[in-house]
Amino acid sequence: MANTDRLIEGFQRFKKHYFGQDTRLYASMKTGQPAKTLMVGCSDSRVDPAILTDCDPGDLFTVRNVANLVPPCEHDGLHHGTSSALEFAVDNLQVENIIVMGHANCGGIRALWQDEAQQSSKFIHQWVSIAQPAKDWVKSQNMKDDEASQLKACEQRAVLVSLENLMSFECVRERVEEGRLTLHGWYFDLAAGELFCFNSQTGLFEPV
Repeated sequence: MANTDRLIEGFQRFKKHYFGQDTRLYASMKTGQPAKTLMVGCSDSRVDPAILTDCDPGDLFTVRNVANLVPPCEHDGLHHGTSSALEFAVDNLQVENIIVMGHANCGGIRALWQDEAQQSSKFIHQWVSIAQPAKDWVKSQNMKDDEASQLKACEQRAVLVSLENLMSFECVRERVEEGRLTLHGWYFDLAAGELFCFNSQTGLFEPV
């Protein structure tokens, strides 16, 4: 069974670096966080946004969930973790960028695509159904492609669905229209080690 010793050792190195050798960074953040970018990423352990972008603590306000999804704005009195984090980032931190970062070989999107989640989970199927429009789009546009190509297209299209859903939040829409907030769609190909950014002019995810 895996133990936590490695994690504790990692914390000791972190403490030595940020609270021993040079305390200025955390000293500057004692009363608040300076993050001006909200990153919506996947819970997948292989795609940690801070590691992938080589960020320092305080650079990113991060939301991670299954398949890096943003739900549409709903006022139903239920529990909305991603939406509440989004609201805090926009209204309190006044972030200037929101990035939705999808990735290759996403288990959540695969569950949606193959309907695996519906058979075995109490929560996953309902959650990944947020990306159903992406699956429907790929089924209609990429019918002749092999499954691997369709899955990749669905992973990328799900990012665009989340970008559309972001605009259903009034606080986001107002700031985007005023030019105070920019939305970005990213896709990380973990097999190739490449990052792609969505270009709204070409309608494609292009390598950076």
